[in-house]
Amino acid sequence: MRRFKYFTVLLLGSIVSIKIFAADFVITDFGAVGDGKTICTEAIQQAIDESVASNGRVVIPVGDFVTGTLFLRNNTTLFLEKNANLLGSSVLSDYPHTEINFRFWGDTWVYHSLIIAHYVNNVTIEGQGTIDGRGGAFPVTAKRKPDRYRNRPYLLWFAECKHVVIRDVELRNSAMWMQSYIRCDDLKIDGIKVFNHCNKNNDLMDIDGCRDVVITRVVGDADDDGITFKSTTDRLAENITVSDCIISSHCNALKFGTETTTGFRNVTISNCVIRESAVPGVRAGFPEGISGISLEIVDGGILENVAISNIVIDGPRVPLFIRLGNRARKYYAEASAPSVGSIKNVTLTNIVARASSSIGCSFVGIPGGEINGITLSDSRFVFPGGVTNIPGDKAVMEFSDHYPEATMFGTLPACGLYMKHVNNVNIQNVSLEVLKPDVRPAILCDDVNGGEISHVSLIGNKSKASKVRVLKNSDILVKSH
Repeated sequence: MRRFKYFTVLLLGSIVSIKIFAADFVITDFGAVGDGKTICTEAIQQAIDESVASNGRVVIPVGDFVTGTLFLRNNTTLFLEKNANLLGSSVLSDYPHTEINFRFWGDTWVYHSLIIAHYVNNVTIEGQGTIDGRGGAFPVTAKRKPDRYRNRPYLLWFAECKHVVIRDVELRNSAMWMQSYIRCDDLKIDGIKVFNHCNKNNDLMDIDGCRDVVITRVVGDADDDGITFKSTTDRLAENITVSDCIISSHCNALKFGTETTTGFRNVTISNCVIRESAVPGVRAGFPEGISGISLEIVDGGILENVAISNIVIDGPRVPLFIRLGNRARKYYAEASAPSVGSIKNVTLTNIVARASSSIGCSFVGIPGGEINGITLSDSRFVFPGGVTNIPGDKAVMEFSDHYPEATMFGTLPACGLYMKHVNNVNIQNVSLEVLKPDVRPAILCDDVNGGEISHVSLIGNKSKASKVRVLKNSDILVKSH
């Protein structure tokens, strides 16, 4: 029996209950059984399909409901009651082969997901319940890419959708990425909890070529990358806000890249905490995490107009990593090879960070592909220190066509920040502390031109290392205070 929603109004002194526009389509009314065994795909899909005509919502009640792929329609609201569990089937045949009609990096291996929304509008998933992909049932059997990505369903896969809301639910245990949103407009993700530690490639979320994106109050822990922005199509990702999140990752907690076909523009990130994962065992990365924030452009594309503020980064090997390279990966085989991309107009302020390794942070471009316009201000970093010999040339090789990773250069020749091939830098009021004496300067500039470094302090170093070292191929004003 369908449950209708009511609201109460005061009308001419009388309290009146009026039925409003929408009905609840409870999946048990369509034959779904919450015993944790029965496959309920057909019953839940029927509820979804019938709810559309009545502008209703589909209710997952208390229980353990097993399902294969569910296809959301226009105006679908999927509501999970508290203690409701929507569980992914452990059988691949319950996830039909599904494709989308545009090219992207991954279109030869992305075919399966527990919940799919393609080319639909006004879609909401909300409530206090849990969606669990039980992704450990799909082990990785192939060693080579892309074969090792195949036959592992996502949990959520949204493509070419408008007006999408994912709110309050808990998402767990995807066989692959937890959430993939590609070429969507007006995407809001708010108040969700995410735990993804059951398989390889267990990203927390991947947002690709989306516009008008608001991500708030997410608490998540992932084996692979955390809040991840990608660009694998011909559409620029822009107008993105991330705030008030708590993120843990064995890899990169907050990341732009690796794939960057067109890139990213107009981004704000604020009031977030990046902390170590609660899970000690790793499939990728390190228990403490690789990086806190990574901004990477290596396949062409742009990264511009980015403001990052009020961030606590506690524990990864490298707090900050900015990389402009030239891996030049095509987003599909027949596409033209991308040219060198660009990074410009990036501001980082009020960053408080503790690193777990002595590697150091780095902002590194390539010859002919310089990073342009970086500000770092009013921030404090703590590093283990303890390096007794300045690393040689091997630590600063170009590696122009390499996969970007914050650890890619090894131990850097600066205990705090190493910059190479960067123009127009502004560093002000930055404190760098080492817990053990370290012979490296706090900041090293190699082919850094334009801008100013002032009010930099180096704390806890008894080795008499310099605060800022500028190589002869650089021209930047350094003020001593």
